[in-house]
Amino acid sequence: MSDQRVRYERPSDHVARVVLARPEKRNAQDRAMLHELDDAYLRALRDEDVRVIILAADGPDFSSGHDLTLDSTDTYDMTGVTARTMTGGFTAAGAEGWYATEEELFLGLCLRWRDIPRPTIAQVHGRVVGGGLLLMWPCDLVVAADDTVFTDPVGAFGCGIGEYFVQPWEMGHRRTKEMLFTGESIDAVDAHALGMVNRVVPRAELEAETLAMAERIAKRPTFGVRLAKRAVNQTLDLQGQRSAVEAAFGLHHLAHSHNRELHDSLVDPAGIPLVREEARSRAVRAPGVRLGTEPS
Repeated sequence: MSDQRVRYERPSDHVARVVLARPEKRNAQDRAMLHELDDAYLRALRDEDVRVIILAADGPDFSSGHDLTLDSTDTYDMTGVTARTMTGGFTAAGAEGWYATEEELFLGLCLRWRDIPRPTIAQVHGRVVGGGLLLMWPCDLVVAADDTVFTDPVGAFGCGIGEYFVQPWEMGHRRTKEMLFTGESIDAVDAHALGMVNRVVPRAELEAETLAMAERIAKRPTFGVRLAKRAVNQTLDLQGQRSAVEAAFGLHHLAHSHNRELHDSLVDPAGIPLVREEARSRAVRAPGVRLGTEPS
């Protein structure tokens, strides 16, 4: 089996497609995958012929989130690895080393990808869990298959919020609180109504519809698209998004320190079986059924 976690494709003129290629792990993210993803984005940027980048995934799920071996030094070890962001201190004692690691992998890379000077489209399907949201949200546009389910289980782990906290902009403050307080998922129809995704299409049509959108964008003047992206992102920053993200990152690490003292673990270990049980017991809701209701 190949150790490659990310695949690079050119499905059409002026379009690059970056594919998460760890289906046997439901595209769970370790350090190697995240850095391979960054390498693939850089490859697309260095190719002047590429005007649009699609982020897709192999297997039944877009991403099951962070690799759950959260305390494994093999999973996120930065020893001898060149950081992609302006941070360091990965081997420091106490909270400092893990703070630096997450600042690189789960905050810095997201902010870096958010500002890629090319339009990016997330092509999502199946489950998008926790850290999977952190891959999707930096993208400019999202096309979702009708079987997509979005979940953020971070509350069950005693962490309160994730590392790249943009939910209030993505889904509004009340739905954000509901997801974080209850762990309840939302489906593609709800996500579209909230403005978190641009389009919902049948699973069988997902790849073709996403590529068609990319090809349409690729026909437009590249500098105009780049300036439009910059203008929207600057508007979000003027609304306080980046400051809020960085402030929330500090709260996330307060939770890690709290869990270390209580449980000798980055997360509350009681959260792992809780999340798994919720995943097993959660019935697939019919399209269009709102949260808190059941099909009649």
